[in-house]
Amino acid sequence: MHATSLEQLMPEIQANVRKALEEDIGSGDITAQLIPAERQARAQIITREDATLCGTAWVNEVFRQIDPSVQVEWRVKDGDRVSADKILFTLTGPARSLLTGERSALNFLQLLSGTATRCSYYAGLVKGTSVRLLDTRKTLPGLRLAQKYAVTCGGCHNHRIGLYDAFLIKENHIAACGSIAQAVETARRIAPGKPVEIEVESLEQLDEALATQAEIIMLDNFTLEDMREAVALTAGRTKLEASGGINEDTLRPIAETGVDYISIGTLTKDVKALDLSMRLSL
Repeated sequence: MHATSLEQLMPEIQANVRKALEEDIGSGDITAQLIPAERQARAQIITREDATLCGTAWVNEVFRQIDPSVQVEWRVKDGDRVSADKILFTLTGPARSLLTGERSALNFLQLLSGTATRCSYYAGLVKGTSVRLLDTRKTLPGLRLAQKYAVTCGGCHNHRIGLYDAFLIKENHIAACGSIAQAVETARRIAPGKPVEIEVESLEQLDEALATQAEIIMLDNFTLEDMREAVALTAGRTKLEASGGINEDTLRPIAETGVDYISIGTLTKDVKALDLSMRLSL
């Protein structure tokens, strides 16, 4: 499992913002040119709803790349719970620069705060259990690391980042390799030290997977009864992850079976953007 820090993310944040500004500004903000270049302004950014905040570094980078003279003053930080109508930050600087950066900055903030807010909600559903909720690779193209950072701000955890940092051996991989044992043996040979996770669809396959000493075994679409039995059979020899068709109603009963992890695509896939507003004064 992976933790993503802001320091590690800085090159990614800069690239995210560069791409967003190229997409939005293109050859220049022609509407901002209606405003005299020397005119100064101040703006307040307000949330219209309760949320868990995430995305401050992306906002800062937007205005750094557009106009380093813009001052960004935050009243909150990533991971904070904020209530509706709260001022999140203020901007001071050339009116043109504030308006040119508004949409890109708020796009990052609304998406990442929406992700963190959803994760915070799901984390609350399993509060008091020992389970860890994991994200998946169901992220917006180009913004995977950003969303995975937001997941951690919301109190959930990261699964593998991509196809390169851990093995996840599924049904088709097993079929192509010939067996669970053969798939794991090959994985250990081609990438020693990389974590190995095996997806199983029955208690019989669980026995096979346990024999390989894989770091994690994923229980795919197991019933609650079979999950409890899997936990008992495993007896702490490896970590167990539940996955497949999990929703708000089934989440806590699954957590209470004793599995170590639950992976949920909806943490990053079905995100509602946070409703934000910018109020400008000259």
